[in-house]
Amino acid sequence: MSEPRKRIRVRQIAQAKAEGRRITALTSYDCMTARIFDEAGIDLLLVGDSAANVVYGAETTLGVTVDELIPLARAVATAAPHCLVVADLPFGSYEQGPEQALETSIRFMKEAGVQAVKLEGGVRSQAMIRKVVDAGIPVVAHIGFTPQSEHGFGGHVIQGRGAAAKQLMDDALAVQEAGAFAVVLELVPASVAAEVTKSLNIPTIGIGAGVECDGQILVWQDAFGLNSGRLPKFVRKFAELHETLLGAAQDYREAVASGAFPNESESYPDSTPAA
Repeated sequence: MSEPRKRIRVRQIAQAKAEGRRITALTSYDCMTARIFDEAGIDLLLVGDSAANVVYGAETTLGVTVDELIPLARAVATAAPHCLVVADLPFGSYEQGPEQALETSIRFMKEAGVQAVKLEGGVRSQAMIRKVVDAGIPVVAHIGFTPQSEHGFGGHVIQGRGAAAKQLMDDALAVQEAGAFAVVLELVPASVAAEVTKSLNIPTIGIGAGVECDGQILVWQDAFGLNSGRLPKFVRKFAELHETLLGAAQDYREAVASGAFPNESESYPDSTPAA
């Protein structure tokens, strides 16, 4: 008999790079998807501030709050007994400095039950990362294109091209030195991401950063085709759930409208059948 699955811990994610094992990661915002992704053997689930877009319908991630993310993170952490569950620190919840970053991280650990937090920024966030890690809370860093800074970047702009590659490397080394156990690289040229990955001791998790990263993450609604809108170049659709769900909803509407649902077998009789 095979051994029962155990929860993936920070040390397994950190060791994956040395073991040559690719890290699989997806976003999740509810108990149903978390349970499915956990069953599928995904390593890491991120309760991302992308919930602002895919749960709350906002155009950017900037408006989502800690109070809005904590219930989502609690649902994921409760439903996923094997994945490492990470929660994003939303915009405005850590930029004031290390003390604010620690206070927000503690809330996610205590109120949501996640195993780690993620925050954006390289050199500029080094002190915040160090403060949180020193308190015993694992941190995933996020550099390259950081969505919370999209107005500063002027939109979804690829980072690390040309002379900017040095800044990206400086950011990567800064978050590693501060104690992050992994780093997300977003919208980075594949060759630059490969160089950063080779230079770090901690694993890199790519999103639009090429195949040489130590792992990959996608927003699940993009990866599985629930999002029918325009998608970034780096997204591969592994399913077409929008079409499946749309078709099922149309079938349901037609069955109810025609009186075909519920039928006799889906209705209760007025007396208990004889044994």
